[in-house]
Amino acid sequence: MNLLTVEFLETIFKAQKETSLFGKWIRFKDIQNLFHKYEAIFEVQQIGTSEEERPIYQLKIGTGKKKILLWSQMHGNESTGTRALFDLFNCFLNDRNDTLRSILNECTLVFIPMLNPDGAEVYTRVNANDVDLNRDAVDRKAKESKLLRNILEDFKPEFCFNLHDQRTIFNVENTKNPATISFLAPSEEVTRMLTPGRIATMNVIVAMNSMLQTTIPNCVGRYTDEFYPTATGDNFQKLGYNTILIESGHFPNDYGREETRKYTFFSILQGLHYIANSSEFKTYKGYFNIPNNDKIFYDVIHRYQNADNDIAYQYQDQIIDNKLVTKLVKKDEKVKKTNIGHHEIVFER
Repeated sequence: MNLLTVEFLETIFKAQKETSLFGKWIRFKDIQNLFHKYEAIFEVQQIGTSEEERPIYQLKIGTGKKKILLWSQMHGNESTGTRALFDLFNCFLNDRNDTLRSILNECTLVFIPMLNPDGAEVYTRVNANDVDLNRDAVDRKAKESKLLRNILEDFKPEFCFNLHDQRTIFNVENTKNPATISFLAPSEEVTRMLTPGRIATMNVIVAMNSMLQTTIPNCVGRYTDEFYPTATGDNFQKLGYNTILIESGHFPNDYGREETRKYTFFSILQGLHYIANSSEFKTYKGYFNIPNNDKIFYDVIHRYQNADNDIAYQYQDQIIDNKLVTKLVKKDEKVKKTNIGHHEIVFER
């Protein structure tokens, strides 16, 4: 199945991780100066601006016939994929091993590492006009949505990678494991028909999941494929551009998502490698062996002995005095016994 080894992935990630990017709050100013070093091998260009006139950049590399478009931070407060992309950029810049050369020989890659710099600036999901870009694929009210669609239609990729973060509430169904990575082959219409495009998308996801099972077994979930008429992935899939959604989730004791960043990097590189070295994308049934996402987690649960009212809390991020501050907020005063806290504290009373 053209799987990369975990040993290879661990080694290259450790060597090429972009250490200047860390933490969940990644803004345009954090990546701005990095673009210069990639000009040696990438075509780097500003392709437009956000609603508040912040630059939006594209990086292009490779000479192959298979076209792949990857973008991150269409939700400004979801930066794990962005960090993983810059780790990947370093690989192409510094380490032209056979795996990377084959990707560049077989594929042409276009990256938009920060689609929503206004949302990133203030750590919000939406853009400066309060538009969720991931629900703006039909109306395209936002400049950023128009820009992404223009790139899509000009480039005409065979595959797209849509990179997001998901909340800490998700577990892998029928386990007590967090869903560290979740995948989705978006539906094209309400019946969730298995079209050739969805099958091709599922085929690539099967390869990525097979690799992840060798390093984080039973920590990979399948995001709901309910059809969302205005969603980006659903509409791109319907237009004939096979779209792979990667949701970067929680890893134990990794609220900064540095471990998850690594597994996101593993997933992207495995996906590119598989596409580069495959001639057909038809084997899909393994996709349905990936368990669904479920929701059993809270960040913290206070357990009270001899009482029925355990209390659950979630961490909430916000910007205060130009710093990212995480607060613990009460969410539920009647927690089910089937719920689990990433951290639990037992009180006597």
